[in-house]
Amino acid sequence: MKINFKLLGTFLAVAENASFRKAADQTHLSLPAVSMQIKQLEDQLGVALFQRTTRKVDLTQAGEQLMISARKAMAEIDAGLVQIQHAVNVQQGHLSFGCVPTVAGSRLPQILLKFSKKYPGISVRVRELAHQELLEAVRRREVDFGIGPVPEKKGELDFSPIFVDEYFALLPKAFHDGGRAGISLRELAKMPMLTLSNSTLFRNHLDSVLKANDVETELNYEFTHVSTLIAMAEAGLGIAVLPRIAIPRKTPLKAVRITGPAISRTIAIITIRGHSLSPAAARLVDLCDQLIVPMPT
Repeated sequence: MKINFKLLGTFLAVAENASFRKAADQTHLSLPAVSMQIKQLEDQLGVALFQRTTRKVDLTQAGEQLMISARKAMAEIDAGLVQIQHAVNVQQGHLSFGCVPTVAGSRLPQILLKFSKKYPGISVRVRELAHQELLEAVRRREVDFGIGPVPEKKGELDFSPIFVDEYFALLPKAFHDGGRAGISLRELAKMPMLTLSNSTLFRNHLDSVLKANDVETELNYEFTHVSTLIAMAEAGLGIAVLPRIAIPRKTPLKAVRITGPAISRTIAIITIRGHSLSPAAARLVDLCDQLIVPMPT
């Protein structure tokens, strides 16, 4: 049975005021309109809802049962509308996003701190994921969006660029660079290179650039975590190759650009094509656009 919510609202006004005239004033309807709507509701239900006398209006047993049910239903609707309004106003809610570790460990702290101060009622879940896992999480809608590099094949995903992230070499003190600002791939190939494992898009991209430029090198050491890679370079094991955003703020290593050719990747917000972000997720993406920038070297 389909019941018009307007009829239920009018019914509750009559029931709670025990008066058709007071209900008319409350609902801003004429007295005949209120009577007509109650009759329409009674006709649909096939039962009388009120006992009318010249002095008062009382609920029938069916009317009392409907009043209890209608109050519960209206309360749930009101609560749902409040939740929706809070979400629109970014007062309450939840969001989840994925991020590649090189970005998560370097720029997310300041973004999430600012977001938590501005929107304290929003709970945030962050998943650090390797690139392929990140794309799958976005595809499966396990996260609202992702932050990571733009791959060659985009598939059904959208990538909104945030910034271009150059690749750098981190030179230990033992390396005499003569004050240089850059180093070529061929020079790097002659030195012990330390890099991330081949499970990362960064490493795959580096390998493809080396191959395209006919540069052969032996990568004797590879690591899963950026912090481990940097610690090894600081110990003098070799030269670390990393994207610029992953370079720590304080390190004895000297960061120089890789040249001949210069190498970079584009970091983007990753979403499903045609999928709209929730208000909370959209606010966080706005902060990412404002705050995720490479630090000067």
